[in-house]
Amino acid sequence: MRATGRWERVYAVVRRIPHGRVATYGQVAALAGLPGQARQVGYALHALPGDGHAPWHRVVNARGAISLPPHGGADVTQRLRLEREGVRFDARGRIDLARYGWKPARRRPPRGRERG
Repeated sequence: MRATGRWERVYAVVRRIPHGRVATYGQVAALAGLPGQARQVGYALHALPGDGHAPWHRVVNARGAISLPPHGGADVTQRLRLEREGVRFDARGRIDLARYGWKPARRRPPRGRERG
């Protein structure tokens, strides 16, 4: 399946999430120019090509939990990858977003352009 332009924007944002950090589906959607479309991020990540090289495992739900169904093993894979990066889960299987959440630097407007 070929990625659409909006999915490419999602993948570009996901590639920016640093090692040892996580972002929520809603955060990724907003940064990709798709505010309020967190489900689209889920669809895009589900369709991620095998060679997509996007760290899909760094995207979690707004509660800091893994949203993948518990069958098929992808949920375990996601948790193990995050743990290898130093991300810790609490007893309820949630990540402390205040501690591990990605806070991207605000991008400056291009030189020569003023906000107005």
